[in-house]
Amino acid sequence: MSHFFLKSTHLGFRTWHESDLPLALRLWGDPAVSRFITARGFTEEEVRTRLRSEIESQESHGIQYWPIFLLESGEHVGCCGLRPRQSQPRAPELGVHIASQYWRRGYAFEAASTIIEYAFNVLGFEALFAGHNPQNAASRALLLRLGFVHTHDEFYEPTGLEHPSYLLTRRETGAA
Repeated sequence: MSHFFLKSTHLGFRTWHESDLPLALRLWGDPAVSRFITARGFTEEEVRTRLRSEIESQESHGIQYWPIFLLESGEHVGCCGLRPRQSQPRAPELGVHIASQYWRRGYAFEAASTIIEYAFNVLGFEALFAGHNPQNAASRALLLRLGFVHTHDEFYEPTGLEHPSYLLTRRETGAA
């Protein structure tokens, strides 16, 4: 199985590679997933661009929305990780995209919890930003359960909507 740089109870995290296009297409090409990310879904070329962007983020910043896999079977579950924010370089954006066939199994919470701990205790970030499509009640519930605090609504161009936006600080988590 792939080399994982990070593991949780059920999930393994690794970096994206150009050869992962089929995985990226299954995830971001799924209308059930993409409807919360962009108003019209992703074309194949946009998924290719997204994959390249994740790889470039890892090379430039050491972070990306890392692909996640079930440790037991190796199945690709989705991605979870961090993205730089130009407006707040020390508070990257946490994101979780879970393939629709794995929804409601606790993987988003497990993945996000693992990344939060990694972000604060290994990478040394002081805060994390997160937002969600206002129509995605599951994401709202996830962020609140993780301890994020709503700070404002922010226009998100790909959906054309004001997305509720949140912050989680190291202090709030009790991280070392």
